[in-house]
Amino acid sequence: MKRVKRRYLLLKVEAERMPDEREFLDSVWGAVGKLYGEVGSSLTGLALIEYDAEKNLTIVRTELAALGMVRAALASITSVAGEAAAVHVTAVSGTIKSLHER
Repeated sequence: MKRVKRRYLLLKVEAERMPDEREFLDSVWGAVGKLYGEVGSSLTGLALIEYDAEKNLTIVRTELAALGMVRAALASITSVAGEAAAVHVTAVSGTIKSLHER
């Protein structure tokens, strides 16, 4: 059995009011589902690793094969919890440790 390669994305959330973890994750899953449907969503392996509301930063894990899909879905987010927002991919890495060093 082959090992699944994963990538970690450091995201910066720009919004007037920083959403909580659940609202943010719901908007990410909604964007992926809207673009790729349920089958595409299941291929991403998305998971929220860290969420820092004070710094407006979050770390999300995805599978390497679905990295392009996740980046496209993140770029399509225009609102979170009914408020205008934008999500920017700051860095992509194979380990969480290297994201913390940045």
